[in-house]
Amino acid sequence: MARKPNYQFERMERDRQKALKVNEKASAKREQRERDRAEAAGEPPPETTPDET
Repeated sequence: MARKPNYQFERMERDRQKALKVNEKASAKREQRERDRAEAAGEPPPETTPDET
C-alpha cells in the first residue's frame, strides 16, 4: 500500500532546502567580495581554515 502524501511538509522541506542553498551562495559571494576589497586595499588575505571550503 502506498503512503499517504503530505504535500504541506514536502513543500516546507523543499523551501527549507532552497533557503539553505540561497544563504550559502550569498555568504560565499559576501566572503569573496570582502577578499577582493581587502586585496584591492593592499591588505593580506584573511587566513582560512580547512573547514571553510
